[in-house]
Amino acid sequence: MSNQINSGKNISAAAGNIDIKSYIFKVLAYWKLFVITIFIALIIARFMNGYKENLYSLKTIITVKEENNPLFSTGTNIAFNWGGSSDALETIKVVITSRTHNEKVVDSLNFFIKYLKDGRYRKEDVYGKTPFTVVLDESKPQLYNKEIKVEVIALDKLKLTGDFDVSGNNQLITYSDKSISNYISSQPSFEEIVTSNKKIDTSFLNFTLQSTQTLPVGEVYYIMFSNFDSTVASYRNVRVSNLTGDASLLSLEMQGPNKDRMVDYLNASVIVLEKDKQDQKTAYARKTKNYIDNLLSQVSDSLQKIEKDLGNFRQRNDIYDLSLEGNKIFEETTTLESEKNDITQKLRYLRELEIYIKTHSEMDGEIPVPGLIDIQDTKIPDLINTIIIKSTERKIARNSVTELHPSIRLFDKQISTAKNNLLENILTLRGLYNANLRESKSELAKYDAQLRLFPKKEQGLVKYQRNFELSEANFNYLKQKSYEAGTAIEANVSDVKVIDSAKDLGNGPFYPRKNFNYLLALLFGISVPLFYIIVKEVLDNKIHSVEEIETHYAIPVLGVVGRNQGRNNLAVFERPKSSVAESFRALRSNIQFLFKDKANDDKAKVLLLTSSVSGEGKTMISINMATVFALSGKRTVLLGLDLRKPKIYSDFDLSNDFGVVNYLINQKTIEEIIRPTKVPNLDVILSGPIPPNPAELLLSKRTDKLIESLKSTYDYVIIDTPPIGLVSDALELFRYSDANIYVVRQNYSEKGMMKMIDDKYQNKEVSNISYVLNDFTISNKYGYGYGYGYGYGYGYGTYSYGYHENETPETWKDKIINFFKPSNKED
Repeated sequence: MSNQINSGKNISAAAGNIDIKSYIFKVLAYWKLFVITIFIALIIARFMNGYKENLYSLKTIITVKEENNPLFSTGTNIAFNWGGSSDALETIKVVITSRTHNEKVVDSLNFFIKYLKDGRYRKEDVYGKTPFTVVLDESKPQLYNKEIKVEVIALDKLKLTGDFDVSGNNQLITYSDKSISNYISSQPSFEEIVTSNKKIDTSFLNFTLQSTQTLPVGEVYYIMFSNFDSTVASYRNVRVSNLTGDASLLSLEMQGPNKDRMVDYLNASVIVLEKDKQDQKTAYARKTKNYIDNLLSQVSDSLQKIEKDLGNFRQRNDIYDLSLEGNKIFEETTTLESEKNDITQKLRYLRELEIYIKTHSEMDGEIPVPGLIDIQDTKIPDLINTIIIKSTERKIARNSVTELHPSIRLFDKQISTAKNNLLENILTLRGLYNANLRESKSELAKYDAQLRLFPKKEQGLVKYQRNFELSEANFNYLKQKSYEAGTAIEANVSDVKVIDSAKDLGNGPFYPRKNFNYLLALLFGISVPLFYIIVKEVLDNKIHSVEEIETHYAIPVLGVVGRNQGRNNLAVFERPKSSVAESFRALRSNIQFLFKDKANDDKAKVLLLTSSVSGEGKTMISINMATVFALSGKRTVLLGLDLRKPKIYSDFDLSNDFGVVNYLINQKTIEEIIRPTKVPNLDVILSGPIPPNPAELLLSKRTDKLIESLKSTYDYVIIDTPPIGLVSDALELFRYSDANIYVVRQNYSEKGMMKMIDDKYQNKEVSNISYVLNDFTISNKYGYGYGYGYGYGYGYGTYSYGYHENETPETWKDKIINFFKPSNKED
């Protein structure tokens, strides 16, 4: 009763508390698995860190800000009037990633040539690390998309080898026009011995291997001429971003496996950008200068002719000076003529501009040059500037998106609006200029009327001298504008400046993240066994420890028996000093408290052993309990009542030809079925032939007579019964016993198997029963260990397809499996 109460308390206590320490021990028991998985994970991480290509990141910082030459005044700074706004950073971002820009950079660096060398896992890019560079003859063809092996065979000699496709599919590329041609070779391969710094001139190779350092003899490299467009596409991944809050600073970042290549590409990209921006910035001034120079040449010829005509007129008419009145009319008409010519030029330019705007759907920077024109309406230059900028931005964006993209449609709308506004302003300004022109012509007509009153000679001199003055003023004006344009071209200041150029500072790769991969491998190596343990624990329904029995069941635990390593089940007899034998002696002492009549020691005691299913070691426990009583000097008989699967006979080297079955069917007497054994004081009654009706035989009155007879002859009667979970025979035999042992096998018996017997115990249908945990080993997986007998490091062997099987030597397969099992470690 007290045992039942204590067990109930244990159940309640276990239900209300989680034993953290036991869970820790369970995890630690799998330390071998943790070591193996962590080791494997770290090996994989090390391999991946070496296998994955190292990627580096380099950047350069530039500023994009409008810079005007401080020597220029507002009137002379013609280079920057309509060149576009240089603070449009978004335009710069698009330019840097555009196809056109990257084509210029790739072409300037010849990056379509690959330099390779054999690495551990792949051919590595060794641009910048080879002792030579390839100097192309771009006008001639090169073998396309095939690796050319370059082997250094002497200080100035190199051997080139490669393979041909004998089917004729050998392509050649000419980089000057990017054309592809076909080359037919009758040979499967080629081999050329070349001298460094001397041109290779063949039908399929045309370049020079220019040495940059002493050639290392024996080294092998590879070169390959790849597709120009695909190379350009691979370099359009430069990241362009604003740096901090300053709108004028841009960061150009590039990622790749070769730092030398990235340094050259980023710096060359900035150089190309600077040159393009300078060309754009001075394009207006260059066009203006060309336009002025053409006019200047025409005006110079005209001026020389007018000057010659003026001299001839003076000499022919002998008149060199004008009268006071004539000089006054000359000055007035000269001023008016200059104004009329200026207005005429402005009207002519506005007509050209209007025609250009109406006839061109896209503005490409070729708008008629107003370098000589001082337009009164400031909105017109602003609108032209807007049209040029938006047209340029649209052209750049069109390289990346289609016509239907929202950004293209937005540019079209902005350009259309600017054009309409520009045409309206041109119409208004033309009306104003026409009014001024009519007024100038009217004033000139008045002075011409007055001039006709003068003598013919003086009239002619006024006209010749006025033409000369106007032509000379125009010539001087054009010379000044030409000088201004030339100065602007030569002295313009770039809007793009480098703050930090790209440079290899020895930074390590950002990918793969080696330390992170090792950490990830460590976590993976820990998590996989943990997951395995959790899943195994969740799915595990086996009995592993005394604690679990006490937690889930009310029947007390009598003791534990370790693993039997002997060749048979006679562990106590054949190895009396073993720890297994000691565990049975401990059970012999403990079981005395179970017997019903403890006061009368002289009375025979009947001990019944059963289990849930076969394979739990019930027969082994029966044999050794009988042996341990017999060796203590007690007359003991082992009665085999498991009529379905008899096993006892094999351990005692006896035949199972006759036994209790023969007695129960009246074929033999009790004395005839009792057999002596080699164990002193121990007799055995085998089950005999397997009957067709074992349950009916066991329920007969002859069974009662058998038990009573044995009790009168022996001190202890040990009954080996069938498993209670499979048949009901053992329950019927409980009425003969003074004490009952229910065998449970560690890591074999399932938790739900003992529920039936436990329910009967709690309902008082069964008494004097205890559990014995068989095949027990103390492991830090299952708690702290108990004092239930000895031999915690031992057990009894493998049982299956019956009640037990003899031990077999441990195979290599078993050793490997056992290595990954939880460790057996006493606390």
